[in-house]
Amino acid sequence: MRFRTAVTAGTRLRCLFVVAAMVMTACGDVATVERESGAGSPEGYPLTLENCGHEITFEAPPERVTLLESAPVTILDGLGVFDHVRSRAGHFPLEYYDGELARKVQDVEAFSEDMDASGHLMISEEVVVAQSPDLVLGLPDGITREGLADAGGVVLTQELYCEESGGEAFFDDLYAEIDRYGRIFDRAQEAEALNTELSDRVAAVEEQTRDEDRSAAVLYPSVGGGPLYTYGTASMAHPQLAAAGLENVFADVDERVFEVQTEELIDRDPDVLIVLYQGEEQDAKDALSQRSGLEVVSAVAKGDVHYQLFNFTEPASPLVVDGLERIAEYFGTEG
Repeated sequence: MRFRTAVTAGTRLRCLFVVAAMVMTACGDVATVERESGAGSPEGYPLTLENCGHEITFEAPPERVTLLESAPVTILDGLGVFDHVRSRAGHFPLEYYDGELARKVQDVEAFSEDMDASGHLMISEEVVVAQSPDLVLGLPDGITREGLADAGGVVLTQELYCEESGGEAFFDDLYAEIDRYGRIFDRAQEAEALNTELSDRVAAVEEQTRDEDRSAAVLYPSVGGGPLYTYGTASMAHPQLAAAGLENVFADVDERVFEVQTEELIDRDPDVLIVLYQGEEQDAKDALSQRSGLEVVSAVAKGDVHYQLFNFTEPASPLVVDGLERIAEYFGTEG
């Protein structure tokens, strides 16, 4: 049996206030518990990934990113999260970026631009920690994962730079790198769209270069008379050459980068050369021209030498696809 009780309008209104107050109090208690327990993390977080043999964990998408290398810029921009970058250190040539992105890069606080002769960033861990990053992209000498972790910063480096990495590099390594960023920043759909665009561009160049039959080498000459470096199959230079229809004369070397002697380069005698540089192009030209004996290499003798900024070939970022298109256009293998 059910009983009915007469309730006045005033009583009903007072009851509603009481219920509302109880709900608000309960919600407040739940929110407090969530904050204290970490249960309020976004869906999919905490997210744990492996990077160069280290487990890295994100409680939420990073909000304070510090860049210690320039390559990640176009990945972040392609995913629509470049506005999460709060500071940068190193050399960020504006030639890498279109007008709008170049402006964004310039607007980011640059707290160090000290580079050594080989183009490596020179910086102390304390200076990086002072930026209060929750994500640091790049790991130059003098910086440790442990030191930044103690200050709340997670380090992410290119998988191709890992000591444990090995084997032949492919454009799939680029797509995997972008997928990794997509997971970290909760931008999986944007990562998929960016990878589709890039793979379509690579396929378009490959279609135009199917009939190419020339050999090539990718060089990095040290400024000031230092060593001459070249790239083997563990570098993005290798799939880039293949997509441009060029055969890497060092395809039998499973290293990423290594020193090469002039005599070895003469023996391999590549038809074309791609010369990478950081800083000024003229410095790279001078460094190459000052090396005695290279004038007999077919590429040098014929003038088939293309100079391009380092990130257009290394490491794995959308700039490698830009670099591929530049190589194909320079050597007349596109269109």
